[in-house]
Amino acid sequence: MENNQNPTVLVLGASGTIGKQVVKELEGKSVHLKITSRKQDVVERLRNEGKDCVYLDLDDPRTFALALAGVDRVFLLTGYTVGMLTQSKTLVDAAKKAGVSHIVHVGVFAEWDTTDAHFAWHQMIEKYIEASGIAWTHLHPNMFMEALTSAYLPKNLTYTTYWEDRRVGYIASSDIAAVAAEVLVGGPERHAGEHYWLSVESFNGKEIAQLMSEVTGLEIKCEEKGVEEFKQLIEAWIAKGADSWYASANIDFVKQMLDGRMSYMSMVQNDIPYILGRQAKTVREFLAENKDVLISAANSEE
Repeated sequence: MENNQNPTVLVLGASGTIGKQVVKELEGKSVHLKITSRKQDVVERLRNEGKDCVYLDLDDPRTFALALAGVDRVFLLTGYTVGMLTQSKTLVDAAKKAGVSHIVHVGVFAEWDTTDAHFAWHQMIEKYIEASGIAWTHLHPNMFMEALTSAYLPKNLTYTTYWEDRRVGYIASSDIAAVAAEVLVGGPERHAGEHYWLSVESFNGKEIAQLMSEVTGLEIKCEEKGVEEFKQLIEAWIAKGADSWYASANIDFVKQMLDGRMSYMSMVQNDIPYILGRQAKTVREFLAENKDVLISAANSEE
């Protein structure tokens, strides 16, 4: 039986892009916030700062019991590796044993019968959570706007896309975090069994390049590349330490974008106003916030 007055919320990945923002959103709310780290020195530092931080390594299920003791609600977001399957399965099992009453899971924006590997992994995790008997809420974000200021930053006044003229829906990570926090505070009574879809606006490469040009005042063109060039990009990611299974699944993503099997990625399906009572951040707003980063990158050659 959970403590509805001041439920204990465990946030996984509290140092990651979304997790960090979820923690910030939850601070000051009517929950007891518990965060995790797989680095013992980080745990000690955060405890010294007065935070309730516990050691949890998703690759070591022996660390789960103490971390989950007394926890009512869990924010589950795993790293982008094939290991997410085992990590999530074992964590859900431990959450069941610990009496957790609500899991809020960040998944993917996909049709139920997707054949893209890493999308399918997420869906298997969703089904496992649902089968656990624990109340659940699934968040389905489309492409993170942050991709435009990281993997797909413009270089040499050129924005590169690998799926020709196909459109993709975008969502800001800050809005994903805000929705997650709202759901964690509202709890299972309000949000159990819900799928929340987070795809705010849809653009193709040329439209993104145009927006970047308008925001920066530069003339940024769009270069449309294909699967072979994307494979080279993936090889570079793997060389930098990316999970090879996950990275390779991205090649299939590009193929399916081009042959139409993932045309649903272009959909706008935006539940944010219903949940947060405000509008979602637009791509233009996001680019404007990152104007200096875009200008610096666009003016660099590599």
